[in-house]
Amino acid sequence: MGTTNYIRILIITVILSSFLKAEAGEPYVTVKDGRFILGSENYIYIGVNYWYGGLEANTAKGRKRIIAELAFLADKGVSNVRVLAGAEGNGPINGVPRVEPALQTTPGIFNTELLEGLDFLLAELAKRNMKAIIYFSNNWEWSGGFLQYLNWNGLIADSVLRRKLNWDEMRDMVSGFYQCTPCISQYEAQLKLLVNRTNSITKKKYKEDPAIMAWEIANEPRPMRPAMIESYKKFIHETATIIRSLDPNHLVTTGAEGDMGTENMDVFRSIHEDRAIDYLTIHIWPKNWGWFSDTAIGRSFEKVLENTGAYIKRHTAVAIELKKPLVIEEFGLPRDQQAFTVQSSTDLRDRYYAFVFDYLSDPAKNAGVICGANFWAFAGKGRPSHRQLLWSRGDDFLGDPPVEEQGLNSVFDTDISTWYVVTSCLKKINLHQ
Repeated sequence: MGTTNYIRILIITVILSSFLKAEAGEPYVTVKDGRFILGSENYIYIGVNYWYGGLEANTAKGRKRIIAELAFLADKGVSNVRVLAGAEGNGPINGVPRVEPALQTTPGIFNTELLEGLDFLLAELAKRNMKAIIYFSNNWEWSGGFLQYLNWNGLIADSVLRRKLNWDEMRDMVSGFYQCTPCISQYEAQLKLLVNRTNSITKKKYKEDPAIMAWEIANEPRPMRPAMIESYKKFIHETATIIRSLDPNHLVTTGAEGDMGTENMDVFRSIHEDRAIDYLTIHIWPKNWGWFSDTAIGRSFEKVLENTGAYIKRHTAVAIELKKPLVIEEFGLPRDQQAFTVQSSTDLRDRYYAFVFDYLSDPAKNAGVICGANFWAFAGKGRPSHRQLLWSRGDDFLGDPPVEEQGLNSVFDTDISTWYVVTSCLKKINLHQ
């Protein structure tokens, strides 16, 4: 064969190969033998909670921020982001502003232009071979969530929705969602809108987009009261089945916190053994769960580590039993002394992150089933406002939702020591692959 013909054939082969790859698309994340698989390789990842990503991408300024932040994450080796699909309703809720603008403004009325931000985020993730986990709604009020559906259906008065609720009130009200048929129907309408959407930028249907790793039923869905456990389990099962019927390509999970949020381990096991659920999730919140008090993180730090290790181990045992992967998809710790400024130290947080990441990177600890860890939360180039502690309209989105002090649990792009912990763990993972 002449040199000219050889080169011509080589060029044609390269072009054809590229075409076929484009046609086939990038592979979806799947599950096999209790592991995530991407292509032919194990998929073990460090990710971030990036709930505001779709919202931020709705302005030209926000898109510049998204591009810069995703480039930053990709450079650090972070390959996964967990994202809020959209908020429900408008105005104050539980005594504070909620995330806005809303995707579902009133029952069945959607601001579909808002989803162009999520379109943009997914398109940019695809360019960097990154994956998104998208949750449809929220057990908590900061994005509207279940309380808003109950309000729309006359089960919570406007005046009650706006004022500060105590914990017992919150539990009583949210638990009612699972027996509110019109509430669930409105939630399902939002779910179906998203799963069936076609990306305005890539022209890919969401259900056919490999940039999406998984659909998540909600952020931290809880029965909230023992009396609602059976209704809660029914909701998880029926919702997962609906998602699966609409989209056979993507993984489905719950968004649950573990036995801390599901009342007991039997309930946690039950919702995750469902055939329509592909993997287990847990969240770990030492501050919220009272493992230390006030600013005394240092004095209680060993207890925090002990409790965290025990929590991971007992949920890992369930994952082994069910032969499904486990993701530690939320964990966080305040900055030292619970300071909120970018300049404040993160020594204890860094040690905590390293402790959790060891369960991801160390084969002796992960039992082959801990396959991902998304820390809470990525604030990137955002910065806290100097006007007030809580978020309000016009402030940068940070990792901390509006109900929490801005900067408390956020990881900024300038937190050099924390990013060193992240990259060090990823090196260990690569060594063990």
